[in-house]
Amino acid sequence: MNRKELQNIYKIIEDEIDKTKTTILNYKELTKPIAPENAIGRISRMDAINNKTVNEAALREAEQKLTNLKVALSNIYDPDFGLCFKCNSQIPIGRILLMPHTRYCVHCAR
Repeated sequence: MNRKELQNIYKIIEDEIDKTKTTILNYKELTKPIAPENAIGRISRMDAINNKTVNEAALREAEQKLTNLKVALSNIYDPDFGLCFKCNSQIPIGRILLMPHTRYCVHCAR
């Protein structure tokens, strides 16, 4: 990859980090405990608990994505940036632009 492509990827990763941080804050708000003194029905409470569980899973996923983005940002100027972690082949630039936190080529990601 040339310097211009790396600078473009760097900007994309920074933007994605900002979006992911916002997403994490939203999920944290949605995963706050459900107060038992709230006067909602039994079915509504079960639904709220289920939604909380789904949001907690999404929160963990977003936190992992943020970690991966930070690692990618810190490694962007390394000579092996853009190489598959498993097979060591070049990851297509389109994949890196869509998923800047990816460490695997399409074949190895399966």
